[in-house]
Amino acid sequence: MKILDSLEEWIVTLLIGAATMITFAAVLHRYTIGFGIPGLTDWLISIDMSWAQELTIIMFVWMAKFGAAYGVRTGIHVGVDVLINSLKPDLRFKFIVFGLLAGAVFTGIVATLGVHFVWENGAHYGIFHALGLGTDAVLEGPTTVDLEMPTWMVYSAIPLGSSLMCFRFLQVCAAFVKTGELPHHDHSVVEGVESVQDADVPDDLHPQDMHSNKNTGDRS
Repeated sequence: MKILDSLEEWIVTLLIGAATMITFAAVLHRYTIGFGIPGLTDWLISIDMSWAQELTIIMFVWMAKFGAAYGVRTGIHVGVDVLINSLKPDLRFKFIVFGLLAGAVFTGIVATLGVHFVWENGAHYGIFHALGLGTDAVLEGPTTVDLEMPTWMVYSAIPLGSSLMCFRFLQVCAAFVKTGELPHHDHSVVEGVESVQDADVPDDLHPQDMHSNKNTGDRS
């Protein structure tokens, strides 16, 4: 399970990191051309970056699908639970289990429909062609505009991400039935960033302390 957790986190991290770098390179390329620097401008014009926008959109879609599954596992998704928390413990337990199972059913349906859509959109042809099987009666499927990538590869994010999300709902539900606890994420805490309260900072660096020290000095 830890391998799956790490893989999920690495996919999200690499996708958003790579998409950010590609976007930065494309914007830098576009605006540098406008400076009209002899030699450099001609070289930059020869570099085709028209594919950058399409690729970053695809990467952000994949990041969002796998990020949604990560959100279920860690409790990042925001929900209005005022009414649920006001119920009696037994009734609250049943509603939470129902909600988690409903999420699993919904994402499972989306994953199933996604598999059918991807298969009919060109995955059938792509897999059979790769295996050397007959593809005479199978449609090849469309490709993307700039990258000319088979669209079924792009749309594969739907069944893969939704399947993982369905699994996470079932995982959280099983853990809740067993322990009575749900994953919780404190939105005020950023991992890897030390809070001011926990940091070893001299008291005289805090504005309120400086103000109080100044007042103390004036009174003395």
